[in-house]
Amino acid sequence: MPLTMNRDVFITCAVTGSGGTQDRSPHVPRSPKEIADSAIAAAKAGAAVVHCHVRDPETGTPSRKLEYYREVTDRIRDAEVDMVLNLTAGMGGDIVFGGVDAPLPVAAGTDMIGAEERVAHVAECLPEICTLDCGTMNFAEADYVMTNTPGMLTAMGRMMTELGVKPEIEAFDTGHLWYAKQLVKDGVLEAPALVQLCMGVPWGAPDDLNTFMAMVNNVPDDWTFSAFALGRNQMAYVAASVLAGGNVRVGLEDNLMLDRGVLATNEQLVARAREIIERMGANVIGPDQVREKLGLTKRAPRG
Repeated sequence: MPLTMNRDVFITCAVTGSGGTQDRSPHVPRSPKEIADSAIAAAKAGAAVVHCHVRDPETGTPSRKLEYYREVTDRIRDAEVDMVLNLTAGMGGDIVFGGVDAPLPVAAGTDMIGAEERVAHVAECLPEICTLDCGTMNFAEADYVMTNTPGMLTAMGRMMTELGVKPEIEAFDTGHLWYAKQLVKDGVLEAPALVQLCMGVPWGAPDDLNTFMAMVNNVPDDWTFSAFALGRNQMAYVAASVLAGGNVRVGLEDNLMLDRGVLATNEQLVARAREIIERMGANVIGPDQVREKLGLTKRAPRG
């Protein structure tokens, strides 16, 4: 893919994520209402796409409860501001091994379920986009592995395609892009595909520019990509992705700070990203333009 600046950029806001950030900032939304309200505020600030996980309203810990996803979806669809809904499908592939001397049996925190259950909330809520983490990866935690086997990804990808929901391929390393192209070649996913380049997530692709451009250069020319980096490099990657021809993702899933010592809200991060994009001479496009670009199907609120 040639290095051509993107002049029409969409912003995705990753609203809350599933990391252990709930006690590190009062702005990380927990309840379905808080998550939806934060997504709506982000959309008003310029996010065309909102990417949502759900959490337990009391503890803030990540959850897979269908009723939480249903409430978030209904609140967003009933909002006075339009946005493209992107739900995670990354939960349910967690293995925590028992330690270096006794890895089996697996330890507390393991959450491994089948493909149909992992996609159940997608089938129920029918978002326009849902994520597909396109590989298995070690994370920073010593004995935790994010597990997505080729068989699991094939099954989940087929379900998403049959539901008419656009998979957003989450690529944490170059091999994930390699396998994503194979899924398209096999007819599991439709082309042109949508990719999120996930930079600086330990221990995936580091967030240096050489690695980033290696990722970008492995995205087929007719695909659409977006990118993000964690923490203090979040806004630098807004500029980097636009320059490389992509779109951008910001939000509290990836970064809690607006400035040094200043905790951010989602809408503040979106507003900062929008300012960067527009100062670069690009346009920030809205949800209808994203739907047209990606061939998305908008679902109406429930009656």
